[in-house]
Amino acid sequence: MKLLLKIALCSVVLSQFFWSCKKEINSNDAYPDFIDVGLEESFPFMVEQFSDLKVLRYQIPGWENLTLKEQKLVYFLTQAGLSGRDIMWDQNYRHNLTIRTALEHVYTTFKGDKSTSNWIAFEVFLKRIWFSNGIHHHYSNAKMVPNFSSDYLVSILDATSTTLKGEAFEVLFNNKDLKKVNQAKDTDNVAESAVNFYGLGVTNLDVEAFYSKIQSPNPEKPLSHGLNSQLVKVDGQILERVYKSGGLYGTAIDEIVKWLELAKGVAENEPQENALALLIKYYNTGDLQTWDDYNVAWTAATEGNIDYINSFIEVYNDPLGYRGSYETIVQIKDFDMSERMAVLSQNAQWFEDNSPLFPEHKKKNVVGVSYKTVNVAGEAGDASPTTPIGVNLPNANWIRASVGSKSVSLGNITNAYNNSGSSGRLKEFVHDQKEYELEKMYGKIGDKLHTALHEVVGHASGQLNPGVGETKETLKNYASTLEEGRADLVGLYYLYNPKLQELGLVSDWMGVGMAAYDGYIRNGLMTQLIRLNLGDDLEEAHMRNRQWVSAWVYEKGLKDNVIEKVIRDGKTYFNITNYNKLHNLFGELLRETQRIKSEGDFDAVQALVEDYGVKVDQAIHVDVLKRNKQFKSAPYGGFVNPVLVPQIDSEGIITSIEVKYVKSFVGQMLNYSAKYGFLPEVN
Repeated sequence: MKLLLKIALCSVVLSQFFWSCKKEINSNDAYPDFIDVGLEESFPFMVEQFSDLKVLRYQIPGWENLTLKEQKLVYFLTQAGLSGRDIMWDQNYRHNLTIRTALEHVYTTFKGDKSTSNWIAFEVFLKRIWFSNGIHHHYSNAKMVPNFSSDYLVSILDATSTTLKGEAFEVLFNNKDLKKVNQAKDTDNVAESAVNFYGLGVTNLDVEAFYSKIQSPNPEKPLSHGLNSQLVKVDGQILERVYKSGGLYGTAIDEIVKWLELAKGVAENEPQENALALLIKYYNTGDLQTWDDYNVAWTAATEGNIDYINSFIEVYNDPLGYRGSYETIVQIKDFDMSERMAVLSQNAQWFEDNSPLFPEHKKKNVVGVSYKTVNVAGEAGDASPTTPIGVNLPNANWIRASVGSKSVSLGNITNAYNNSGSSGRLKEFVHDQKEYELEKMYGKIGDKLHTALHEVVGHASGQLNPGVGETKETLKNYASTLEEGRADLVGLYYLYNPKLQELGLVSDWMGVGMAAYDGYIRNGLMTQLIRLNLGDDLEEAHMRNRQWVSAWVYEKGLKDNVIEKVIRDGKTYFNITNYNKLHNLFGELLRETQRIKSEGDFDAVQALVEDYGVKVDQAIHVDVLKRNKQFKSAPYGGFVNPVLVPQIDSEGIITSIEVKYVKSFVGQMLNYSAKYGFLPEVN
């Protein structure tokens, strides 16, 4: 009776939501144009390509097998996620919403010549901004430069009676705020980063001094100070602006909460309902103890077919690793793959016990590592349009140690990537036919296993020494890349191990391991450079970790020629000559990275990252870019989301929900701005 009452109440409240959007939308414009789709074999994964970016679609397998109640839960959770979309835009840069509003108004109202090179360049620039949730490139962090002049922008602003003035206009063409996140050594990372986690005038020293005075009530369970706030300087005083109802981003958060309340009313079970109640409380109060309480409850809520990620989570965009970016992913369990891959979770302790870590750095009891393959039903914020393919949460070390964690692999996202067409790059950059055949035969399963090992075993592995502070405090701006590299190394160490075949995960452990090692070295030392402009340093945490891992083992193996650098016909290749020795080198580096984390050795992590992970070999970069010019497929991929379209009767009750697929990236972006623009341009 209680559940039925809640569902009925939700339905009544729901009828009000469709008319509570920020902007007026005609009923005919409520959704963008959709495409007709047939069977999976002919599903049109590719949407469009521009600049260095391609936009794809993903399907939601098994949607029709969910009950209506489960479909409602998914729908409410996706609406909650999209309601906070603009938070990510504002977090990325203080002028993003102002710029987006102006450029979208120009795009939708301009009546002039749209065949000119200037207009085409304007369209591409706006699409790049949509793709990156702002004016800084989603991966390199560099400010994107328009291929049209300021005079042209003025002309189309005037032609459409659009206002864009002052710093928000000037920054599009000047040399200010060049990097969203600046991780460079010997610089004030906060002051030199354009990300909007810190107000103007705030410095590294200000941040460190502010948080050095804040203590957690229980040092054994440290709170995630700074996770859900902006730090600003007012009259010389440092203050926090907390993200919560009635606080910073409150208007969007109130919309998130409304949909989460509806989701709670159709929760699959009591643990899921309790977790949602705590998330709602956290959004309403901004209380970090409630955030930890929620994460404990969410981690323990493992039953059911639907799960989700929602809130301020990953700290990669903060140069000092305190503040979380807004992110949501709504997930439907993939039953077949989850059953097959759960074997990693069940054997997590074996992997820990048999790792090359120093004994004092190993966990004696790896608990609660929940691993599932899921199908994404909707994403927003930091997960959209670009998305991870695997996630392990929560991030708090003490919760991982005492309660456990949830690891998911995003199966339908990986499937969409794999079916979006091959560019032929592989054949260009492999050393020989044997490497090519190994990749074609075992590359996909190797990638899936590496993701699973990275998330399930890697992030759950190891422990801090007693008395050592949180990694963001000890390793500072190098914390994120060290953690990602450490998890990569756990995966690499075990990818070349007969245990995988013993567990029934592969039929040829050696072939899978060899293909995985080839692919990692090839990407870490060469092909990921496709994503950089010539002369750029590596800035993004994952790109840095792939290079410092690859460059370290390459250098340490030189005396035994473990990896040989081959120059053939003026082209560079890397050829692994001894996979056994490379496996041992990965183990040595894993042991050292865990020691660095466990001991909080800042000098060591700085030396590791700066010596191996930041500077790019310019000769190789020139070679890679030259060879890549022949390929038309863009190096970066992102996604439009499917649209869940509810059918509502005259009493406002949902009777069914249909999955639709949008025709264009432009249509979805304009629709999102109209329907989910709950923040003012300046916050």
